[in-house]
Amino acid sequence: MLSVHGLNKRYGDTEVVRGLDLQVARGECFGLLGPNGAGKTTTLRLLLGLIAPDSGHIELAGIPIPQRAREARMKIGVVPQMDNLDPDFSVRENLFAYGRYFGMSRAAVTARVPELLDFAGLASKADAQISQLSGGMKRRLTLARALVHDPDILFLDEPTTGLDPQARHLIWQGLRRLIAAGKTIVLTTHFMDEAERLADRLAILDHGRIVVEGAPRTLIESHIEPAVVEVFGEGLTEWTRLHAAQICLRFETVGETLFCYTDTPERVIAVLQASPALRYIHRPSNLEDVFLKLTGRDLRD
Repeated sequence: MLSVHGLNKRYGDTEVVRGLDLQVARGECFGLLGPNGAGKTTTLRLLLGLIAPDSGHIELAGIPIPQRAREARMKIGVVPQMDNLDPDFSVRENLFAYGRYFGMSRAAVTARVPELLDFAGLASKADAQISQLSGGMKRRLTLARALVHDPDILFLDEPTTGLDPQARHLIWQGLRRLIAAGKTIVLTTHFMDEAERLADRLAILDHGRIVVEGAPRTLIESHIEPAVVEVFGEGLTEWTRLHAAQICLRFETVGETLFCYTDTPERVIAVLQASPALRYIHRPSNLEDVFLKLTGRDLRD
């Protein structure tokens, strides 16, 4: 569904995308992750044909980009990072107008709208104005709108940013239904748990290059120790000096927390029992640990 080879894009002296290669199969959910400034937004704009690459080759649903970008965009759905629903239309009218933009007949889009309202859990809000919807409802409507013309591939740009946990889980439920139905999805997100739950494969992008690519669980198993003990509290500096190097395979101190990466968390916890002023959290390693190891913990603007 998506094939990218040797993609490059430069703005002035800055290489924003450098030699990018990607393959996304039909029916796959592919995650594109990276810190701010890594090149994700530029990559998405290139894939959608909104800007032209300096070099490289893109095929989207078998159509060359950007040469035939308008034709390709008829086959895709996009959920942008910020909602751009029409405030002058009701929920139903937003779906209807969008379907007409894609050349659907009045009969076809009229028949499609009830199904999309049910999918988004908005059947009872069909005639509500956009200003009457919560943030979660708006995101679900934006997702439903992207599906109105039954696209071959969906691009989701941070689909759950700014939502509360309940709304995020509702969006995830809808996305899992789409994945189970065989839709192809390209997902960008800053939520590592979201990528871990939804993506079949993912790539971590940094400084315009792919740092690593693979299935979430495979990346966790191959790039990070199996367990993490986070230690914080009074006396941490002294405890770290005395014990960290001896009982952690790898450790980092970030602010007032020590991250102890280990394959024997029981040993770490046993040593901590002698320091009651310290508190700790023991958890399995996750995709966020991989992300931070490979891209660093420095704040990006």
